[in-house]
Amino acid sequence: MSGALFLSACEQKQQHTTLNIGYQKYGVLPIVKARGELDQALKAQGVEVKWIEFPAGPQLLEGLNVGSVVLGEAGEAPPIFAQAANPNLIYLANQPAAPFAEAIIVPKNSTIQSVKDLKGKRVVLNKGSNVHYLLLKVLEANQLSLDDIEVVYLPPADARAAFEKGAVDAWAIWDPFFAAAEQQLGAKVLATGDKVVSNHQFYLADRNFVQQHPQVFKTVIQSLDTTTQWLQHNQDAAAELMQKPTGLAPSILKAATARMGFGVQIISPTVIEQQQAVADAFYQQKLIPKPLNIHSAVLTDKDAAALSP
Repeated sequence: MSGALFLSACEQKQQHTTLNIGYQKYGVLPIVKARGELDQALKAQGVEVKWIEFPAGPQLLEGLNVGSVVLGEAGEAPPIFAQAANPNLIYLANQPAAPFAEAIIVPKNSTIQSVKDLKGKRVVLNKGSNVHYLLLKVLEANQLSLDDIEVVYLPPADARAAFEKGAVDAWAIWDPFFAAAEQQLGAKVLATGDKVVSNHQFYLADRNFVQQHPQVFKTVIQSLDTTTQWLQHNQDAAAELMQKPTGLAPSILKAATARMGFGVQIISPTVIEQQQAVADAFYQQKLIPKPLNIHSAVLTDKDAAALSP
């Protein structure tokens, strides 16, 4: 999923705080906004919430890097680039793995039957995204590498156009674009992230701000956790809430939502290790300029304990 959350805090007189939350059309955050429970919980703490829509994650990550926002949500790949640019970035929490929420797909009439058939073929994807890592690992699992295929880098909208026109042979993509291609184009799944990648969604923050406002972040994490669990058991209602902003049919949104990871928890050592593997792979591919230490971008045990339920 490419949904995103960012908070900007501005301490005002009378101890009043305003939190600007950035979100995209699809994901957990539009549901959080629509349900209003986080707004009410923070209002009780003297915190006013303002919701701001962003077109994509990169703009939000830039906001985190320059200090205009202090909390954000993104998948596995964007935090790698953000940490490379901002050493004060921390991994705060994450949703469980969602390996089925991204895939390598081919047109319904394609003669490609397996990943090995991709050798010499054109595969389109968003450079530096979660599916970039997915493609690396799926190829590796089938004794292939990026050198064995022709990679075309395009954002999702342009990638779909190329996919529909037959200008590329396969597309590495995530939900809800993945679910839309299945239902609207009859696309066939060549491989998902199952048994290959984790595909976590991470909540990222500014270290100093978290240390200064632990109760605010504790409330945010609790609200996100509650919302994902509500989503799990109310997928019809969630699809209705997202239908208007996304313009997608409820059936597409339900298919995408069903593949999410439900629940939000403080990042664990196991997840840190998995994210380190992503960072190492991106460095080996020269997508980032230097090696990263994910452990250095995690809260201390003391700070993490202050955020636990």
